[in-house]
Amino acid sequence: MLSKSKQKMQQKIIVIGAGIGGLTAAALLAKRGYEVIVYDLAIVAGGCASTFKRRGFTFDVGATQVAGLESGGIHDRIFRELEIEIPTATDCDPACAVFLPNEREPINVWRDRPKWKAERQKQFPHSEPFWDFLEDLFWRSWRFQSRDPILPPRNLWDIWQLIKALRVDTLATVPYTFSTVGDALRGFGLAHDQRLRTFLDLQLKLYSQVNAEETALLYAATALAVSQTPLGLFHLQGSMQVLSDRLMESIERDGGKVLMQHRVSEIKEKGKRKKVKIENLRTREICWDEADHVVANVTVNNFVQLLGEQVPKGYAKRVANLKPAAVAFVVYLGVDRAAIPADCPPHLQFLEAYENAIAGKPHSLFVSVSKEGDGRAPVGKATIIASEFTEATVWYGDQDYRTLKQKFTERAIAQLSTYFHLNDQTIIHIEAATPQTFERYTGRDRGIVGGVGMRVSTFGPFGFANRTPLKNIWLVGDSTHPGEGTAGVSYSALTVVRQIEQSF
Repeated sequence: MLSKSKQKMQQKIIVIGAGIGGLTAAALLAKRGYEVIVYDLAIVAGGCASTFKRRGFTFDVGATQVAGLESGGIHDRIFRELEIEIPTATDCDPACAVFLPNEREPINVWRDRPKWKAERQKQFPHSEPFWDFLEDLFWRSWRFQSRDPILPPRNLWDIWQLIKALRVDTLATVPYTFSTVGDALRGFGLAHDQRLRTFLDLQLKLYSQVNAEETALLYAATALAVSQTPLGLFHLQGSMQVLSDRLMESIERDGGKVLMQHRVSEIKEKGKRKKVKIENLRTREICWDEADHVVANVTVNNFVQLLGEQVPKGYAKRVANLKPAAVAFVVYLGVDRAAIPADCPPHLQFLEAYENAIAGKPHSLFVSVSKEGDGRAPVGKATIIASEFTEATVWYGDQDYRTLKQKFTERAIAQLSTYFHLNDQTIIHIEAATPQTFERYTGRDRGIVGGVGMRVSTFGPFGFANRTPLKNIWLVGDSTHPGEGTAGVSYSALTVVRQIEQSF
């Protein structure tokens, strides 16, 4: 009888997508002895956490900050298992400086908890009971999550992992499973505090893709507290690409393969085995590859497309009925350091003044600024990356694409110019990306960023499971629990690896 290690070596696993979720799953599986091969259509690995270079500048494509690098955090745990070095990083402090309409002084989301508490007491008087309530929910939820529950569970083993993670203090969160942040605001008599609600809308849109009224309360409790010690957000030295580079090195060290510029267009069942249809984008050669398991690091929309007629009708209907996911327009600026104000925070948010809004819809920008010497810009220069959420229908409608892209670019630069010193002398490089750009380079349906949105109906026990309806076909990434961000998709990858291990 073969030993377990030899059985693993005989098990082949195909990973579709070299985003952080797919690379993490592949690295962990290769380290644990499986034969692993990763296919991705892009030139560079990393997905929405990759980079590109222009005129000496290195731009982070989408993700610009990282959670989970602290001791015991998800990246720390995974990198330790893989026996690779944790990337060098600096604290984001403040994690974000939020500028509300017509206000010149920001709301600073400080890393230090007492300092952040003092800030919010100054900014939002009489709201502290609400914040204390969120913090209590956060710590209960965080302790629960640290025990590696599987959500949502899909078989008896999953249920057992969930039960083992439960404690008495976890039960206090159960009554809020169906609640939103909007419900909590009403419960604390803050429903009409427009300034507080605007701040929450801005912050939650970054993490949950939806506003306070729709965001699941238990998700928001974590999203709004993850910036503070002993956790925190981090700015990587070099670029976001360091995460995928180190995961790639780990995969190859342990015998795995990563093949870029290979598009997977179908997943088929072949008895107990699975097969995928692959196109080599360099040679246009099409072939099929077989494996015992397939791990898909794609959006749930793409997943349904890959399965085609095999997808269960109920699953397909649920995906079809999802509310539109978030898409983004991004402007990348390479500038002279003189364009950056003194003591500029690494991340900022701006909300357009309502009187300046087009069609009554003010737009917001989330802005990331490089630090001197962080590897993203030449000496005396800097990068500014500004993203705004938009609607996919705008970019896939009847409007002229080039005109629309120029309009969005000019509007973004005009808004940035109210804070940064931007002019013909300080701006060195301008480039923009639309949802169509993200779809072309990442393959994500309609350029979706950030997952399905953390509403009650798509979070935790009601979300999309890693264990899909088709045996030994798995889903990782921001469509699954616990959501978006490199930390979230890495947790989903660890969950799938545990589930695959259990299947032996």
